[in-house]
Amino acid sequence: MDRLYVSTNIDCRWLISSYPIKLIETIQLKAVPSFNSPYEEREWIKAHMAAALRYWGKMGFGEGIAGHITVRDPVFPDHYWMNPFDEHFSTITKSMLVLVDPDGYVSPEGAQAPINAAGFYIHSSIHKARPEVKAAAHCHSIHGKAWSVFGRPIDMLVQDSCLFYNNQSVYKNFGGVVLSHEEGANIAKALGPKSKACILQNHGLLTLGDTVDEAVYLFGALDRLCHVQLMVEAAAANNIPKTLISEEDAEFTANSINEARRNYIKFQLEYKLLLQETQGAFLQ
Repeated sequence: MDRLYVSTNIDCRWLISSYPIKLIETIQLKAVPSFNSPYEEREWIKAHMAAALRYWGKMGFGEGIAGHITVRDPVFPDHYWMNPFDEHFSTITKSMLVLVDPDGYVSPEGAQAPINAAGFYIHSSIHKARPEVKAAAHCHSIHGKAWSVFGRPIDMLVQDSCLFYNNQSVYKNFGGVVLSHEEGANIAKALGPKSKACILQNHGLLTLGDTVDEAVYLFGALDRLCHVQLMVEAAAANNIPKTLISEEDAEFTANSINEARRNYIKFQLEYKLLLQETQGAFLQ
């Protein structure tokens, strides 16, 4: 007997296609797990953060010592896990992650390695301004920094763009390398109370997430959409008209595709692939 596969939200339902249709089983995709202790959650967070950094390496987002991810620690919520200053994204493991206190000092509970000061100033200000945010991600990806030159949000050009409908901001005051809390606070202010993405003019992209998985998924999605925007603008400059998605359709689509649990799940494909490709090396 043939089977019909139907997807409703993130529930996967197997149905028999005979008449009348009869529901025989419901399969739930796994969402963010729950934990028995904050220490157990800490290890899970570190594993997914290491995978996120490996993913950045795989995507070619490395740019010398630039680029940083922070994730709030569940044991000490005012502390943040951060990648070390002098290691390539592609080599990161759990044991290499650094735990940083609210003043930027390295905690003895993580790796004893230097961190990116600019990263600390940016991320600590964001975590302070947005206490609900668990993770923040910033690096100098090619398409992100190319589009950032225009100081404009991305347009609602394609379905994927709607991830950032009413979910992006622009920080227009490039003041060089961030070396003060004040500049970090200005970036946090530009993000506002709800946006999970910010285009830093003449700099690059920054994304937030309820999980590190969501933050990194959104970063990759925004970088790809910057690439799309650059190609569309090049075509439009040659008098090829572009059609934007309407406000009504963009809002409807955003409500359908932009949800923290969905964004977490979207990164799990990359996480599982990295497990296979590295044979779990980043879990060390």
